[in-house]
Parts: sequence; C-alpha cells; structure tokens
Amino acid sequence: MNEDIGARRARVREAAAKAGLDGLLAFAPGWRRENVRYLTGSLFRGAFAFAWLPADGPPVAFFANRADEQAVRQVGWVDDVQVVPFPDVAQVAARVSQDLPGGARIGVSQLELMPRAIARTLGDGLPRAELVNATRLMDMVRLVKSDWELEQVRRAGVVCAAGWEAFVRALRPGVREYEVVAEVEAQIKSLGAQDNFMLFASGGDEVRGMTPPGARQLRVGDMVRTELTPSLDGYYAQICRSAVLGQPSDGQRRSFDLFNEAVEAGLNAVRAGVTAGDVARAENDVFRKHGYGEYTSSKYTRVRGHGHGLHPDEVPSLLEDDETVLEENAVIIVHPNTYTPLCGYHVLGDPVVVKKEGYEPLLTTERILFTAPV
Repeated sequence: MNEDIGARRARVREAAAKAGLDGLLAFAPGWRRENVRYLTGSLFRGAFAFAWLPADGPPVAFFANRADEQAVRQVGWVDDVQVVPFPDVAQVAARVSQDLPGGARIGVSQLELMPRAIARTLGDGLPRAELVNATRLMDMVRLVKSDWELEQVRRAGVVCAAGWEAFVRALRPGVREYEVVAEVEAQIKSLGAQDNFMLFASGGDEVRGMTPPGARQLRVGDMVRTELTPSLDGYYAQICRSAVLGQPSDGQRRSFDLFNEAVEAGLNAVRAGVTAGDVARAENDVFRKHGYGEYTSSKYTRVRGHGHGLHPDEVPSLLEDDETVLEENAVIIVHPNTYTPLCGYHVLGDPVVVKKEGYEPLLTTERILFTAPV
C-alpha cells in the first residue's frame, strides 16, 4: 500500500496545478469520506475530517477525535495529524494559510456538502484565498485505480459472490427481509468486509424500486432483488441480482432475458476511450428495441450503472448524456436496473475493470434468474 502514497499525491497535485489551484483541501462529512481516505490511507470513522495537500510540502490531516488521529498515525501516510474540536475549523484555516501565497486559490472537495458554519469559519480564516469547488477534480483523480486499489476491489468482488450465495440460501417463505440481510451481513463480515451498502426489495410487479430491508415476510412467487456492496480496505464492489421463490412466472423469465441482453450490450461497449454515455446508450437501445424505452427514463430509474472505489457510487454515472471518458483501470458496474410492467423492478448487473480492449470481470457469480426452493 505504501507504494501508492507518492503516486496519489502526484496525481492530485498534477490535477490541481492544471486547474490553477495552490493546494487541495479534502473535506469529509461523515457519509462522504472517500477523498480524505484517499489522501490519508485510513479508514477513519468520525463525522468530520479534513486533509490538506499543498502544492509543495507535506500533507496535514485534521480529525474531530483521538481515535481517528491514532488510526491515521498507525497507517503512517501523514505525519502531521491534528485533533480539531468540531465544528471550530479556525485551526484548519490557520494551518492551511501557512502554505499559501497571497491571492491563492484553494480547491475544496465536497465543498457543496460543507455546513455553512464550517464554510464561514474557513473563509474567515483564509480572507485572501479563493475557495473553489474541487469535488469533480477529485472524482476524476480517483477514477483510475492503482494495482493495489484494484486488488482490494477484486477481493470485494469475491466477497460479493459469497454474500449472494448467503442471500439465496436465506430465501424461504415466511422469512422477513431483515432476516435475509442479517444472514448476508454475517457471511460477508466473517470474510473481512468492513462495510456493506445494501438495498433490497421483495414482492411482485408492484415493486417500483429498492429500499432498506423491512419486516415484510417473503411469499411463494416473490421476486427478491438486491444491490449488495461490500467493501474491503475501504474499496467497494457491487453485485446486482434477483431471485424468485419457487418457479418463475413467464413475466419474470421475459424480464430476465431483457435485462440480461441489456447487461451484455453494455459490457460489450466497455473499453478504454469510450464514454459513460456510450455504455448507457448500448444498454438503453436494448430496451428501446423491445418496446420498453420509456422505462429507461428518470421516471422509472436513476442510472444504468456507475463507478466503484472508495465510495459505492462514484463517477461516472452511466447516463446517455455523461461524457466522462472511461480510462484503463477505471472500475464500473453495468446495471440497467429499472421498473418494467413485466415483473416490476428488476436488478441485474456486474462490476468490471475497464481495459484497453474490453474489460476484466470482477464476479464469478452466474448471470441467471436464480430460484429458491419452497
């Protein structure tokens, strides 16, 4: 992992220099920690953090509690680690100002998520500096994965497969949704997953989307859907699959065939140099060909896939108007998840590593319509 330190800092500094920035300040609200994790190498857990990378000189990290400070020091990527009493960030501004020329421009990632009180204190402490939103800049920096990062995503892919096997084993009439998820969590945590972003849905053609698991009891004939997204060393991979309790209906079989064809079309479009929109268009064209183009709109679905990394839903979004170019060793999932009248919301998709001439699959799980005995 240590071999990534210099390369990561160089990537950030190169991108910041091209954008005319004098440094990059990564902000981490509790639910979006990826950029501070990228610069510190630490799986900190607090609700507040910053990491400062000047154009020249050593980085500095700021955390709200001692446990996170100790976690970062243990990794050893950052020597200057400070504890800041939340939400008073005057200490952050004072330290950042030491590295800045007059009239500096500072890139701040996740600036759009920063509470006003924190942004105001930061701005007051840096009166001669311009704060520029650098969320997109950091998204693009993290798009291409190092060899070490790819190895963590591959490990997460192995855990995906085991989690899905546990999911299918848990399906039986009468079991509650949260009981299925509990069995999945036990399986993937035993294999080293530190986190798991998971959505769930069960029922028939009335299902319009996915939610956190509830107390609903499964019934014969239900289609049970999930996006299961474990992380290993902070890196996520996702599996999207659906299973039926008992024998699938004609509509469920036809729906699987439609979605499987769309996934194949999307995967066949993947290679370095194409855009996210190219992949989404390939998926959507299958729906249009079969008369279901309406269901690829935002009325019924959000995206046709997305990036993976230190956050489960990263750049790029697979949408026809997204012109993000896929670079070699980017990681994406192709999933045309949406509602259709065939059987309600259907979930199917595979994560892959983008390569010069195609892709590297990250799953060994078959792409079939799974059935659970009743």
